[in-house]
Amino acid sequence: MDISLLVLIGLLVVVVGVIVSVFNNLVSKRNVWQNAFSQIEVQLKRRYDLIPNLVETAKGYMKHEQETLENVIAARNQASQILKAAAGGKGDIASIPGAEKALAGALGQLNVVMESYPDLKASANMQQLTEELTTTENKVSRARQFYNDAVTDYNTYRQSLPAVIFAGTFGHTSDASLLEFEDSQQMQAAPKVSF
Repeated sequence: MDISLLVLIGLLVVVVGVIVSVFNNLVSKRNVWQNAFSQIEVQLKRRYDLIPNLVETAKGYMKHEQETLENVIAARNQASQILKAAAGGKGDIASIPGAEKALAGALGQLNVVMESYPDLKASANMQQLTEELTTTENKVSRARQFYNDAVTDYNTYRQSLPAVIFAGTFGHTSDASLLEFEDSQQMQAAPKVSF
């Protein structure tokens, strides 16, 4: 066998190995950030499920604050729909922060109104719901950080050599979207719900 043929075969094996490695890394990194979004989705759904319980508990004490309670539920429903659309591929991840900001504002208004109801603040059920909501907010924050880290890792790899050469061929034509909030400092901290 000619030495040039062996070199050519060796080079071909290396090229195929690089291509397979790039493909597998792209798939793996995409799966990681998609899973990270699923974790955000789980935590946000948990929070959305807690909010109606919070409002129901508050209703018994806040007979004259119906509009505030309705605003919280409306903001919760809107955020839930946007999350569902984004998770189903029918919506844009970039619309989630706006809905979350509106929900945080409605919850903040509820908090302000609840300051006028000391019996509500002392309610064991309300205290438990508040603790669960705060814990969930912390989990959402961690999940969002993990998601953004996974997206950054995927985007960096997809844009680097040799992946950038093959990414389009393998169906990885665009960057994944980070989950960014307008006021990131406000959104990084869990909204204060104190009773």
